[in-house]
Amino acid sequence: MEIQENIVNKVASSGLITLNLEDFYHKGERVVYDIADNLFHGLMLREKDFRAFIKDHNWAQYQDKNVAITCSADAIVPTWAYMLLANKLQPYANEVVFGGLDTLEAVLFTKALSKVNPQDYVNERVVVKGCGDIEVPVSAYVEITNLLTPVVKSIMFGEPCSTVPVYKRKD
Repeated sequence: MEIQENIVNKVASSGLITLNLEDFYHKGERVVYDIADNLFHGLMLREKDFRAFIKDHNWAQYQDKNVAITCSADAIVPTWAYMLLANKLQPYANEVVFGGLDTLEAVLFTKALSKVNPQDYVNERVVVKGCGDIEVPVSAYVEITNLLTPVVKSIMFGEPCSTVPVYKRKD
C-alpha cells in the first residue's frame, strides 16, 4: 500500500511579494576621485595649477563610471574646485557625487528606487529581502520603507519563510 502525501508550499501560496533590493543595484564601475592628488604640498589647492589640470586631464576615462569626489587630506579646498570637477565629469560619468563610496552607493540606490511605483504595491504584503550577494546600504531599506508604507498592507524583512515584521496597517 502506497501513501502519497501532498506537499503544500505555503510560502508560494501566501500572496507575499518579495522585493529584492539587489535588483536595483547599478552595475557600473565605482571610482573615487581624490582631490588630494591636486593639492600643493598636500595643504591647499592653487587655482592656476588646478585649472591647468582641469583643462588637460583625460575626462573620457570616466565614461559611464560612477564617481565619488572626495578629499582625503585635511586641506583647504574651495567649493568651486568640487564644482569644476563635477562639471568636467558630468558629460562622461553615469553619476557624480561629493563624498565617499558609501555616499555614492546610497545615491545610486535612491535614484533607482525613485523609479518604483508605490501604486504597484497597494494593499500588498511585501517582504523586503534581507541578504544576498550584493551589499545593499541601509539607506536603501529606509527608502523602500518610506515609499511603501503609505500603500501596503504590510512590510516584512528577511526571507518569505522567516520574516521580521516591520509594518502592518491597522484596519
